[in-house]
Amino acid sequence: MFNPNRFRAALACFLLIAFLLLSGCGSSGKHQLSDDKLNVVVTFYPLYDFAVKIGGDRVHVINLVPAGVDSHDWSPKSRDISLINHADLFIYHGVGFEGWVEDVLASLASDAGVKPVQASSGIALIPLNETEKDEHEEHVEGQLEEHNHDHGGYDPHTWLSPNNAKVLANNIKDALIAVDPEGREVYERNYGVLVQRLMQLDQQFREKLEPQARKEIIVTHHSFGYLARDYGLTLLSIMGLSPEAEPTAQDIKRIDDFIKTHQVQYIFYEQLVSDDLAAMLARDAGIETLVLHPLEGLTEEELAAGEDYFSLMEANLNNLIKALQ
Repeated sequence: MFNPNRFRAALACFLLIAFLLLSGCGSSGKHQLSDDKLNVVVTFYPLYDFAVKIGGDRVHVINLVPAGVDSHDWSPKSRDISLINHADLFIYHGVGFEGWVEDVLASLASDAGVKPVQASSGIALIPLNETEKDEHEEHVEGQLEEHNHDHGGYDPHTWLSPNNAKVLANNIKDALIAVDPEGREVYERNYGVLVQRLMQLDQQFREKLEPQARKEIIVTHHSFGYLARDYGLTLLSIMGLSPEAEPTAQDIKRIDDFIKTHQVQYIFYEQLVSDDLAAMLARDAGIETLVLHPLEGLTEEELAAGEDYFSLMEANLNNLIKALQ
């Protein structure tokens, strides 16, 4: 005989099991440590991409910042700190890019087996001028008041130079070998392939940007200083190092003068930051906007389409050529 109470109890049990199974298949599953691979936790996309390409099948890489999230607006939760503590390797960029990382490093458990590695070690850094440094400090302190420390006074966006990317890749390769010496041959081989591609990318930028008569570009966020330095570009940023800053009336006049003087036809904006300001300034100046991707993070759509460091940097190059012609 049908028992409604028993049926309701069975249905509730079924729904609970289904919920738990679905939860395990969701995005949180991407942040589970592996039982049979080297566990590597990284702080943002370029480090993730390079670690995956160098590590191959021997590593399980976790990117702490979710897809579609601006890394400037992200800080770790307790579960993220637990992942770091239980990983084999924790790779962060440094140079103040992750405003929270020094406090996390100081809080690592004394018995944690994780090896922390600063991927930017050895890169020739660009010093910030005083205005840029003040803007950067104000932004980081405003976003993360609990992480109040010196950011060193250098531009942290090193990865947007393919030459700097080679240094990042080398530090990642060395870190993988240090914690997994048995994988040296795999890591060295994969690293060699990656460096060859980075050298080819650098050559593409040089060959295609050098002939351009104009070298001046306008960007919203001052992410592209290393790229500009390497390829002889003159960079004007609307909002300095902080993607959330607002330009003053004096800044807007300076931008307008720059557009007229150098006959700029495009203002570049970034993928994960609102383009409202760039669109407004471009509309007022009678010009257009284009994307220049900072690669700090990818959208779900970009990941699903198989985009990576190389495809996005090549798209950046194409848009730079379009803007400079």
